[in-house]
Amino acid sequence: QIPKDPAQRRVRELAMLSKRLQQVHPNVLAKVLKQGTVYQNEEIVVINKPYGLPVHGGPGVKNCIADVLPILAKMLENMKAEPLHLCHRLDKETTGVMVLARSKEVADRIRLLFKTRQVEKIYWAIILGEPDPAEGVVEIPIIEKEVQSHQPHYKMTLAPNYRLSPEDGKVVKIRKNRDAECAVTQYRLLARSSACSLLELKPITGVKHQIRVHLAYGLGCPVLGDHKYSHWSKLAPQKLPEVTLKRLKLEQSKARHLPLHLHAHRLSLPLGQWIDLVCKPPLFFQKTLQRLQLDIAKD
Repeated sequence: QIPKDPAQRRVRELAMLSKRLQQVHPNVLAKVLKQGTVYQNEEIVVINKPYGLPVHGGPGVKNCIADVLPILAKMLENMKAEPLHLCHRLDKETTGVMVLARSKEVADRIRLLFKTRQVEKIYWAIILGEPDPAEGVVEIPIIEKEVQSHQPHYKMTLAPNYRLSPEDGKVVKIRKNRDAECAVTQYRLLARSSACSLLELKPITGVKHQIRVHLAYGLGCPVLGDHKYSHWSKLAPQKLPEVTLKRLKLEQSKARHLPLHLHAHRLSLPLGQWIDLVCKPPLFFQKTLQRLQLDIAKD
């Protein structure tokens, strides 16, 4: 039963985004990933990771990328059907460039490139608000903490090395938290409209949820559809400005269906020579760009 009202149809589309991939047979999922292949050579296979698909299994996860790698390997042509190997991870809700290795040796080599920060990663995010300044670097350590609310849960949060002194308001360095991880994100404004912005992001480090935390808590501009990091004390749907809701043809009560708009757009890595990999954002991301009139200059 497809609703006639376009706004209801859109909500339904959004709500179905990740459910569909959890309900298909692993062979069908492998086929979807094969269709999303953007590059392959004798060492690597690169896919455009779909929205809402976890990389690893866990409670309540029926389908994940790791489980279908042996099937995908057999589907790709001229392959000795050795399973493919994961080299890095993307959050379940993040889309875009994902590198798989055809052998354990290559996977280890690529993991080392990530670890030693030799891989250049560029993400695109649609965010609420506008960063000030329009271009800069967020360099604030991140730590995982338990949030006590009506449903206790864990969240990554900022652990700054500085604070304002209560006596004179001057900035003072404080003792570094032992458990905090160093986190650095470069960002640049690409377009703004309808109380939202499109940002280009380069995470220099690779801490869990780094981009989301730096944007939400460091710049006060959470990623559109990030219901985990929109409020510190609770997990709740994001509050959206009136103009944004209108353009997206959404009511605030349906905002919870809005997916996370964070996309791994480009990845460059030195494997013999530099390999430059680019993935187009998914359809829902492109539609949101159009609806919000975030026009990006063609580079």
